[in-house]
Amino acid sequence: MALNKRRFDALIIGAGGAGLNAAIQLAHSEARVAVVSKVFPTRSHTVAAQGGVNAALANVLPDSWHWHMFDTVKGSDYLGDQDAIEFMCREAIPTVYELEHNGVPFSRLDDGKIYQRAFGGQSQDFGGAQAARTCAAADRTGHAILHALYQQNVRARTHFFDEYFAIDLIRDDEGAILGALVLEIETGEPLLIEAKATVLATGGCGQVYRTTSNAHINTGDGNAMALRAGVPLMDMEFFQFHPTGIAGKGMLITEGVRGEGGYLINKDGERFMERYAPNAKDLASRDVVSRAIVTEVKEGRGVGPDADHVLLKVDHLGEEIVSKRLPGIRESGRIFAGVDAAQEPLPVFPTAHYVMGGIPTDPYGRVIVPQGTGEEVVPGLYAAGECACVSVHGANRLGGNSLLDILVFGRAAGLDVIENLTANKHHRPMNQTSVDAAMARLTRWDQTGHGISVNALRNEFRKTMEDHAGVFRTEEIMQEGVERLKALRAQLPEVRLTDHSKIFNTARVEALELENLVDTGVAIACSALRRQESRGAHSRPDHPQRDDVNWLKHSLYYREGDRMEYKPVRTKPLTVETFPPKERVY
Repeated sequence: MALNKRRFDALIIGAGGAGLNAAIQLAHSEARVAVVSKVFPTRSHTVAAQGGVNAALANVLPDSWHWHMFDTVKGSDYLGDQDAIEFMCREAIPTVYELEHNGVPFSRLDDGKIYQRAFGGQSQDFGGAQAARTCAAADRTGHAILHALYQQNVRARTHFFDEYFAIDLIRDDEGAILGALVLEIETGEPLLIEAKATVLATGGCGQVYRTTSNAHINTGDGNAMALRAGVPLMDMEFFQFHPTGIAGKGMLITEGVRGEGGYLINKDGERFMERYAPNAKDLASRDVVSRAIVTEVKEGRGVGPDADHVLLKVDHLGEEIVSKRLPGIRESGRIFAGVDAAQEPLPVFPTAHYVMGGIPTDPYGRVIVPQGTGEEVVPGLYAAGECACVSVHGANRLGGNSLLDILVFGRAAGLDVIENLTANKHHRPMNQTSVDAAMARLTRWDQTGHGISVNALRNEFRKTMEDHAGVFRTEEIMQEGVERLKALRAQLPEVRLTDHSKIFNTARVEALELENLVDTGVAIACSALRRQESRGAHSRPDHPQRDDVNWLKHSLYYREGDRMEYKPVRTKPLTVETFPPKERVY
């Protein structure tokens, strides 16, 4: 049977905030744009973002984009590229106003301005008093933004392929990306989408861990597709564990709870963050708070029958504030913890949340790879959002900068694609060899019968990641983990769908996702093993200090041979003075 084909000017894989913000730029330019999403667009994981989006609007307290930049550089533990960080912090202000004009219903102050709450790692005047920088729509900011962007794309007649799964990128012999092979999940029919430019906006990969705040769809699909296309992944060792997931479940309790005045206590009722971060306390950066919680539990000050979590106290704020500003959190507490946050504290423990690393790009979303002593752009390929690494988050992302990242760089990628289309008016010739290789990846899962089940291998892989690449890491723990993960990867050819599962196309999708998870997880573990220092979210008790002499550099992981390379951090901003590395305290 002949393979169905469609042609578009641009293909966007992923319908979260990054993908939809790129798509809206293209649709307004009258380009023919296709958006492929394995779920209905408003089910993309951006919908789960709670606390808000950072921008120095100064609606509540004095603020400046330059202060925002300082906080982001410091929060990144000085591994973020300072030119990209300046770009993001400058663009934050017009980006939020554009969202407002597109219909995002932000919470309001009495004077009608956008409400802003305090978040961790924010300061006034380069490390001074607490700032209030996070623009919020109650505690459902991602939901509000995603729905507004989707509605604007529908209005602009963006072409959506809903519930299609991207199998692999198609590239020619020169490495240019020609589009992608995708699978219609309902029918199991493959479709080849040709495009002059392809944007990967597939989100995160939190499902590599057993306990995570991420949805089931966050399986590192874009990262793995890039690896198979010969593109390295950058800084994958830096995986953020959000300090306040619901204990034992992983569902997120937004940092906005602490921004509204909530605080953490141990079994003795002590506000223990005062010992770990005397100035910022509960609003220290996420890596600091996560390590503090794990330390409290390890030293016997945990709460509950198994002393395996701490408590997040919110009830002192009063029912009116909890109901008005944290309604989703109150609902999540009731459903998943059996606790009414307005009446009693919430049980919390760190949960795998966000990958700071990803596909290396420049500030315009163009995918870049090392070439000789410099870098070159991969023709026709862009990436934006959590699957990309600009790098604005460095070794640790500040709360409120994730929504900002996807919106600023999704928009920048869309605008650059428009220029690319002007310069490249024609499709490149299709490469049948690459198409055949992508089809082989799909048809490999037509094999059924006896073997290892997808579920069994996935569960073992995710537990190994949690045990060996978690909040605290040592050489011995990680070396054992890398060996186990590689052994599990070697078992992938033995995985089979059962005789009956072939009826369901979702079984094939789960198998394809497993391959993506394995490639992405091995990238995280190999990168972590090599970095012999503690920086940001990468915490090594056997190398407890940050080492700027040897490790102020980005890591690059290649799938072929699990090879590691490194490149320098861009410390020179666009227009202001560099923020040199110094001790990072809160």
